[in-house]
Amino acid sequence: MFLDNLSSPPLLFFFLGVLAVLVRSDLDVPGQIAKFLSLYLLFAIGFKGGVALAESELTSTVWLTLLAAMGLSALVPLYTFFLLRRRFSAADAAATAATYGSVSAVTFITATGYLTAQDVAWNGYMVAAMALMESPAIIVGILLYTRYRDAGDVGDAAKQRIDWPELLRESCLNGSVLLILGSMMIGWFTGPAGMAQVSPVVTDLFLGILCLFLLDMGIVAARRLKDLGRSGDTATGSGSMIGSMVGFSLLFPIANGALALALGVALGLGEGDLVLLAVLGASASYIAVPAAMRLALPEANPSTYLPMSLAITFPFNLLIGIPIYHHAAQWLLAG
Repeated sequence: MFLDNLSSPPLLFFFLGVLAVLVRSDLDVPGQIAKFLSLYLLFAIGFKGGVALAESELTSTVWLTLLAAMGLSALVPLYTFFLLRRRFSAADAAATAATYGSVSAVTFITATGYLTAQDVAWNGYMVAAMALMESPAIIVGILLYTRYRDAGDVGDAAKQRIDWPELLRESCLNGSVLLILGSMMIGWFTGPAGMAQVSPVVTDLFLGILCLFLLDMGIVAARRLKDLGRSGDTATGSGSMIGSMVGFSLLFPIANGALALALGVALGLGEGDLVLLAVLGASASYIAVPAAMRLALPEANPSTYLPMSLAITFPFNLLIGIPIYHHAAQWLLAG
């Protein structure tokens, strides 16, 4: 599985983007094109998930899985925050905890492509699970900061009250969540007949667009590596904490993925859905959460939580994590 994943075109294009930055090439994907690629992938995976949902029965397992996914998104920030608090400031710990409680749509999309290449079936309701996991982590992260903020932050926090309606709107109705949920509902409503009409766009172009998108993500991730050296230990003042950031960035996906696997086995999920739940648990947001944190927690340092999620956890999941979660799922189901 590892070798198959390593030799997949999307992953190789990701490393091409990394290489372009390392050799200081002028290779770049213009911002508007990168945005289009992102919109296409969210639309395609949402629509395909909606069609799959229309063809499947909405059983109690489906509803329990959606509830469990939301519960996982709320639980992960709780223990993540207290682990991080030993080394991070309250604001940075809360923002990072929210980052790892939320999900990466790109990692999820890559995982669905991986499962398709492995000829492993998965159900469309996992797309809804992904969308529902965006907001709980953000809300829990803000609540943790409000409860455990540093004494020096109290004055600033008192001056700036959190605009909860705006925060909820940002976390629940941001563009990525709205597009994937809307596409899923349209796919569910139109069903196989709708898929027949858009199949050349949704299916035939998907892998090529994913390759170009991951090329851009490789460039962005490599550039974010530079931010690792800019973070100091704001909680203890002991200087650089690159080691802690790298360690946490590798620990959290493994621990959270294992927790999601255990939860999925308890729910009786099949192989493909079990892998996707593990991927959702192990991934970390670098789009929705940073946008919400800029609004609600301006005290948090983006050069802490963004490089962790985008420059370390994201590549780890793409290269190593997805095959590991798949192998673990097969082992658990076989036992």
